[in-house]
Amino acid sequence: MARSRLMIGSSPAFNFVLTMGVVNLFGDMTYEGGGAINGQFMATLGASAAVVSITAGLGEFLGYSLRSVSGYIADRTGRYWLITFIGYAINLLAVPAMALAGNWQVAALLILAERIGRAIRKPTVEAMLSYTTGKHGKGWVYGVNTALDETGATLGPLIMSLVLFLHGDYRTGYALLLTSSVLAIGALVVAPINFPVPSRMEQVRTAPPSGLGPSYWLYMVAAVCFAAGLISYELVGYHLATAKIVTEQWIPVLLAFSTGCGVIASLVLGKLYDRSPLPTLLVAVFLSSLFSPFAFFGGSPALLAGMVFWGIGYATQDTLFKAVVASVLPEGERNLAFGLFYTGYGVGWLIGSVVTGLLYEQSRVALVVFAVLAQLISLPLFVIAKRQEPSPP
Repeated sequence: MARSRLMIGSSPAFNFVLTMGVVNLFGDMTYEGGGAINGQFMATLGASAAVVSITAGLGEFLGYSLRSVSGYIADRTGRYWLITFIGYAINLLAVPAMALAGNWQVAALLILAERIGRAIRKPTVEAMLSYTTGKHGKGWVYGVNTALDETGATLGPLIMSLVLFLHGDYRTGYALLLTSSVLAIGALVVAPINFPVPSRMEQVRTAPPSGLGPSYWLYMVAAVCFAAGLISYELVGYHLATAKIVTEQWIPVLLAFSTGCGVIASLVLGKLYDRSPLPTLLVAVFLSSLFSPFAFFGGSPALLAGMVFWGIGYATQDTLFKAVVASVLPEGERNLAFGLFYTGYGVGWLIGSVVTGLLYEQSRVALVVFAVLAQLISLPLFVIAKRQEPSPP
């Protein structure tokens, strides 16, 4: 067993997965650390629940919809690493800049900038990782990468919580995240030196020769429904702070707890997906749909259960959906295929954020019903899409 692990660790393909995982660990530490306090910080600047939720939804929409643009440019130019660097720079530096925001409008613009940067670099990273899936499995590659992402996403909120426990303010927390931003960019510099052409790591063809088939579009529609019901933590944090369910210091801790659950879920779901794709996907989506009733109703035990389900939802989004797309993306258009898929996903997120943000002030029961039904509707669509999936190349 020890020898097997050593061989896997010495694989250039797996080393690339780990290298990009380290980059994303520090990256997620940065923007998830900021995400843990964005909603509360905007509330202190006078933003309403609708403003917070719609800003988060618009940010996610841009963060997903612009991926098709950056993916198209990457496929046509072949400048994968340059596009990746530009995206990470915008993505990572916008977060500590929040320390300088004087009103909620500026804060909102910086949140949007952070998401736009993420949109620029995401398709290239996911496409480059896809070249390693032939050797190590789609679920496992994206599961390991997401687990490292979520490790950073766990540490970032804990750091923000520590700042607040030590009587620092939100601005101090944002400024502190400059450190993880620099570490992420430093780790990224190493990647193209060791792996200048990631496509050379592909040992067997993992994508259909051309074209986006029916299964691809059905998977996208299912993902749109799923995204509409996956409520942003900005709204959750706003709810916890304004309803005084927990003190402000504990809100980032809850996010860290949830993302910690996501680390475990990503590894488990990724491994299970390679063995039994559809059942794993369906169970994960169903568990994710249980988040909102537990998070918005009930006491502390229910809230903790809700955060477990929220972590599973994000593991589904960041691990299983990437593995699904990697199964049906066309050769020569991988970046565009990832970009288009997440453009649809971003539309679903925007719709869901607008609806839940408006419903929050009117009826939380209606908010929960909408969120649960949106995700459950995706289940039969995933089943139909799987049946339409082409045979492996």
